[in-house]
Amino acid sequence: MPKHYRPAGKKKEGNAARYITRSQAVKYLQVSLSVFRRLCIFKGVFPRDPKKKVKGNHHTYYHMKDILFLKHEPLLDKFREMRAYEKKVKKAVSKKNKDLAERLLTRKPTYTLDMLIRERYPKFIDALRDLDDCLTMVHLFAALPAIERENIQAERIHNCRGLSLEWQAYISRTHKLRKAFISVKGIYYQAEVEGQKVTWLTPHALQQVMPQDVDYKIMLTFLEFYETLLGFVNLRLYHSIKLKYPPILDPRLKALAADLYALTRYADAKDRAIGANDEESELRLAQLQDQLPANEPGALMHLVENVADDNEDDEETIACKTLFQNKTFFLGREVPRESLLFVITAFGGVVSWEGDGAPFDESNQDINYQIVDRPTQSHRFISRDYVQPQWVFDCINARIILPTEEYMVGKVLPPHLSPFVDNEAEGYVPEYGETIKRLQAAARKEILPMPGGEHDDLENSQNLLAEGINDRTKAKAAAEKKQEMALHEKQYHQELKEELEGMQYTPDPNIDDDVKSNVEENTDDVSPEQLVKDDENMAMLSMSRKQRGLYEAIKISQQRKRANVETLERRKKNIQKNKKTSD
Repeated sequence: MPKHYRPAGKKKEGNAARYITRSQAVKYLQVSLSVFRRLCIFKGVFPRDPKKKVKGNHHTYYHMKDILFLKHEPLLDKFREMRAYEKKVKKAVSKKNKDLAERLLTRKPTYTLDMLIRERYPKFIDALRDLDDCLTMVHLFAALPAIERENIQAERIHNCRGLSLEWQAYISRTHKLRKAFISVKGIYYQAEVEGQKVTWLTPHALQQVMPQDVDYKIMLTFLEFYETLLGFVNLRLYHSIKLKYPPILDPRLKALAADLYALTRYADAKDRAIGANDEESELRLAQLQDQLPANEPGALMHLVENVADDNEDDEETIACKTLFQNKTFFLGREVPRESLLFVITAFGGVVSWEGDGAPFDESNQDINYQIVDRPTQSHRFISRDYVQPQWVFDCINARIILPTEEYMVGKVLPPHLSPFVDNEAEGYVPEYGETIKRLQAAARKEILPMPGGEHDDLENSQNLLAEGINDRTKAKAAAEKKQEMALHEKQYHQELKEELEGMQYTPDPNIDDDVKSNVEENTDDVSPEQLVKDDENMAMLSMSRKQRGLYEAIKISQQRKRANVETLERRKKNIQKNKKTSD
């Protein structure tokens, strides 16, 4: 029997043909398990959970189409080439051939993930949607120490720190930050970039503990992909605001660990240069406008207006940009500098700190707020407020400048409410949340409705009250007029009667007084039914629309019940009469 001959077996169908176990996939692709995991992470291939597991529940299954997708990946050939290269270097070292080993080390094969980024994210909006985990991972490794035994290199940590600070500098410069929340895990941030909400977590600036039960090889594989992705995103975002990427930082500030401040200065310097270029172009346009025909300048100016309109910010960005406008902050050495510098500049404030490389000193008289976290201060300035760091985060979440009395140094802070929780949807609004709502309404010069009321009732209450008063005055005037007409008619009949009897009519001077007194008495003495009606009308004026509708529905149902009771009583009476007549 020839070797290539294989007896025909039963054809695979259903789940047996659609899914394949991990061991079968590794054998099919002829790679090691670590290379297979790495390739799956890069390509975005994840295990599946079929309804019917042919090989048993203790296996990991993949879709056959995904494995065929991996089979034709160019990175697979590159990984095989790298494995062959490592074998050659190992062989040369074992044979003590130093020249060959050194020559091989200079020709180490490399690869890039650029094509994978373009393949997985064909549009920029797709990359923004998948940026949450990327930013969290990059910020995490930016805070980790370099550990050789876990293959966490210092170069990779510096790269992660640079990428994270570039992202923060863009968010701060364009004022795209929307929410921030301090938790036990770290600080949560949420920004809105091109209509997409991006949320990430940054660890606290403390010594990180490295747990032993974490597979750092898997995390480093994800990090390798996320570094490339974030680099592409930062490149696109920096070009959108006409900045070169990667930015060139001041080496003095970089040496002083003030990278974020250096990036902010870089963006501001570029903006000033762009502004100067814009002024020069406007001057040239004005000079050219005198030389063009009458119909041409309008088109050119319309073009410039369209460009200006494209750069306009939305209402939310304007509110964030102007929150800390014309406010100057100074950070103490005990507070987290990078997070506060990022947050305050993102909302339009000016920041300095205690240490080298700071824009201005603590003695500057323009400082409005000093952020400290120590109960005692060596020197206090009367012209500024000393507050704890939570005040800054509560202000940006509330979008107003909160009173500083509750956040003074040494005081017990109010609860730090999460902006990611909708209290009204949850059904419970904390007491401090109600206080912030009242402060927000006072800042907008609004009046909050009473509990159980609505804003429509609050807006229309004055109109409803005025309509009710007008209706009551009209009814009162009509009643007075009717009473007066009745008295005049009575007087006319009295005159006719006296003339028929042949008596000379002498007008009674008391009649006018009687008319007036009767009118006054009748207008003052209102019937009890009218009083009840008036009370009901006034009560309905203070009700909301829903309450008025419910009250009217109850009245209608009561009237129907009364009518039914009356009809039943009538029927009973008729039946009793019929019985009597029959007897």
